[in-house]
Amino acid sequence: MKDDFYNILGIDKGATTAEIKKAYRKKAIAFHPDKNPDDPSAEEKFKKAAEAYEVLSDADKKARYDQYGHQAFEGGGFGGGGGGGMNMDDIFSQFGDIFGGGGGGGFGGGGFGGRRTVKGSNLRIRVKLTLEEIANGVEKKIKVKRKKVAAGTTYNTCRTCNGSGQVMKIQNTILGRMQTSATCSSCGGAGQSVDKKPANADTQGMLATEETVSIKIPAGVVDGMQLKVSGKGNDAPGNGISGDLLVAIEEIPHESLQREGDNLHHDMYISFSEAALGTTKEIDTVTGRVRIPIESGVQSGKILRLRKKGIPSINGYGTGDLLVHVNVWTPKTLSKEQKEFFEKMTDDPHFQPKPEKEDKSFFEKVKDMFS
Repeated sequence: MKDDFYNILGIDKGATTAEIKKAYRKKAIAFHPDKNPDDPSAEEKFKKAAEAYEVLSDADKKARYDQYGHQAFEGGGFGGGGGGGMNMDDIFSQFGDIFGGGGGGGFGGGGFGGRRTVKGSNLRIRVKLTLEEIANGVEKKIKVKRKKVAAGTTYNTCRTCNGSGQVMKIQNTILGRMQTSATCSSCGGAGQSVDKKPANADTQGMLATEETVSIKIPAGVVDGMQLKVSGKGNDAPGNGISGDLLVAIEEIPHESLQREGDNLHHDMYISFSEAALGTTKEIDTVTGRVRIPIESGVQSGKILRLRKKGIPSINGYGTGDLLVHVNVWTPKTLSKEQKEFFEKMTDDPHFQPKPEKEDKSFFEKVKDMFS
């Protein structure tokens, strides 16, 4: 069982963005490996704090974590934004600004290890899924255009910044001489400059390519949810870290099923004669067609519950139900003979409404459905 992200940072769910950042900085400084060389557990605590901060500092990820917990970022090879698989380069490249040392971070501006690690930009795609694919989980092969370091490209340490990616500037102000840091203009902050590259590569030794990426999407995802495939974004120049591929889920509306959380709803229409005599109907579910017996004398508004025929919970808390709403269809036009038949039946006691205790109102049925 993974530790709760709020407990890791020592904050509550109502913490502001500034409070989350402050709590992470405190934990990261306390557990930084350089300050704890004799404590092998410090690095693990340092990584856990970074993973918690990555999720809680992002409004979208935080909302999904608050709703679904760790399961929102697990399954199918996805991480929450780390998912426990973060390495030190990931942390330093993404959160270095927390420590005031520019992109690479560091105590006193020195940087972690002295060299800035650059991360490539993320890519974003949208994947459309049917209800059947959402219910069963699916693997999609998607063609992605991404920049990769061209074969044969070599890099040297940037002479301008000596590999730090930052240059120091001294400015004279009314308060005296002030020292500031800025991204190195020679290498763009990468800390390395191109030594050799093929003719078809750009100035940073990058080449636009098209790659087929296999994406495993777990069952139970929700429309609008964003998943992440680590390392499948754009490469970074030099020995940087590849960006990530962010996958936004879009649910394709189903022809006869409507989703409500993990439950599904289906409107079934039957005729007067079918309602009076009883019948058997076939309907679609996310796992195939099923036959449903309809008892004689069924009333319009009755709800039939097909257990575990809905959507699996992404949290692993079971599977929702399929709720079939029975609607007795009233004919809009009648022949002369049909009119005469119903006129004769108007006063027939069998055609007079006689609701019994078990014939609940619509309001009571809705209450039962959610109880």
